[in-house]
Amino acid sequence: MTTPLLKESQLEMARFLRNPDTSPAPANVEPRRLKIYQDLIYNNIESFVSGGFPVLRSLYTQEGWHELVRLFIHSHRCHTPYFLEISQEFLNFLMQGHEHRQCDPPFIAELAHYEWVELALDVSEENIDSGEVTANADPLEGVPVLSPLAWLLRYQYPVHKIGPGFQPEEAGEATYLAVYRNRSDAVKFMELNGATARLLELIRDNADQTGNELLDQLATELNMSSDSVRGFGSDLLHQFVDLSIISGCRSL
Repeated sequence: MTTPLLKESQLEMARFLRNPDTSPAPANVEPRRLKIYQDLIYNNIESFVSGGFPVLRSLYTQEGWHELVRLFIHSHRCHTPYFLEISQEFLNFLMQGHEHRQCDPPFIAELAHYEWVELALDVSEENIDSGEVTANADPLEGVPVLSPLAWLLRYQYPVHKIGPGFQPEEAGEATYLAVYRNRSDAVKFMELNGATARLLELIRDNADQTGNELLDQLATELNMSSDSVRGFGSDLLHQFVDLSIISGCRSL
């Protein structure tokens, strides 16, 4: 078979496997063999998607879920050949190309993002420690450094509470979360209020201010006294260190 004919044959097979309901089956291929490939492709992709988004999967009927996965396979053009990155491609599909159906919850994209973050942190090759950071330094006197394995997130829905028994129909007040992988390689989350989230944001974007200086900046933004903010902020900074959200401190 010549190269052009081989390529066209492969594309014909791919079109059929992505959407056997609308694309014709390749000629001269036994239906039994086509069914084997068809089931193999779908079952592998569906398995990775279900495993990566177990909470989202639990909110659907069998029919609704499998229709969603087939829409993903049919309409989304993946940019990676790796099965481990199927979850990110599925998230991209939900956030960019998916047309909302009646059976889709309003928080589908946010919940999928939250579940993807947990997976991304679990498999990340980032190192929580580096030569520039001292793990046991005082975060008040040193320059606190946010762990590369800690992500500050903001959602319109309380995604960490959603499940079959709790499915909000409308967005509420902003939900702030710190999702992180600790030194025991366990992925955890911490719910934050607006002030605590802002403190983590200041730490993330900070280059040379000590923890005390960041607390003073937060006090100014909140129109509160430095003493009152340092009172609860000191405990927060040490808690962030204990949880591995702050990986350590950089010397001045």
